[in-house]
Amino acid sequence: MTKNKLGEIEETDQHEQHYLEVVKAFARLTYESLYLIDYTDMSFEYVSENPLFLCGYSAGEVLQLGYEFYFRHVPEKELELLTLINEVGFDFYASVPVQERKLYSITYDFHLVQKDGKQILINHKLTPLFLTSNGKMWKAMCIVSLSHHQAAGNARIYKQGSVEMWELNVGKKMWHKSEKPVLTERETEVLRLHAQGLSINQIAEKIFVAPDTIKYYRRRIFERLEVNNIMDALSYAVNSKLI
Repeated sequence: MTKNKLGEIEETDQHEQHYLEVVKAFARLTYESLYLIDYTDMSFEYVSENPLFLCGYSAGEVLQLGYEFYFRHVPEKELELLTLINEVGFDFYASVPVQERKLYSITYDFHLVQKDGKQILINHKLTPLFLTSNGKMWKAMCIVSLSHHQAAGNARIYKQGSVEMWELNVGKKMWHKSEKPVLTERETEVLRLHAQGLSINQIAEKIFVAPDTIKYYRRRIFERLEVNNIMDALSYAVNSKLI
C-alpha cells in the first residue's frame, strides 16, 4: 500500500462523522456487504452485518481484524493477485487528474475461504469516499457481492458518466482501455423484463413478438456481455449500470 502512503492527516482534511449514519442506512437497504476503508492505518472504519461475506465472524470481529481478515481467508495465490491489483490500481489512480478521482471505481473478483473450507467467489467494488487535500485516497467505500464470473481476477476500472473502461492484463501488469458493451433499446427492454421475473413467453406477450424472437434477443445479450445465462447477464448489467 506504499503507493498511497498518507502520513499524518492535516486539520483541513478532517470531516464530520455524520456520513457514517448515511452509510449505515444504505447498508440496511442492500443485500450486499458494505465496508469503509481508512487508508491512514489500513483499517476498516465500518463493516455491515452480512453473514455470507464474514466467514463466520461477526461484523465487529471483522472490523477489529481489518486487513488481517483477508490474510486469513483469501487463498495465497489470490493474495498475490490482490497485491498486484492494488499496485497497478494506485498507479492508474495517480495518473488521473485530482478533480476527477472521485468519478472512478474499481471492481475485481477473488475467493473467500469459509471456516468449513468451502470457497465462494466474491466481487469487490471500491470507490473513493474522501481524498486528502493533495488528492490521496483517504477513505473508500467497498461493496461486496457474489461474483457473476467463474474465476478470480476480472479487474476493471470504470469512470462515472462514461462508456470507457479499463481492463487489467495481469501478465503485462497493464490496463487496457476499452468500452462498456452497449445493448440495443429492445435488448435492454428484454433484460429489464427478465429482471422483473417475467418468463420468455410472458415477455413475448408483453412486447407483441414470438417467444423465438425473445430467445434471439437473449442470445444477442449473452454474446454482447460475454455471459452464458440470464442470471449472469442481469448481474453484469446491474453492476455495469447498463440497466
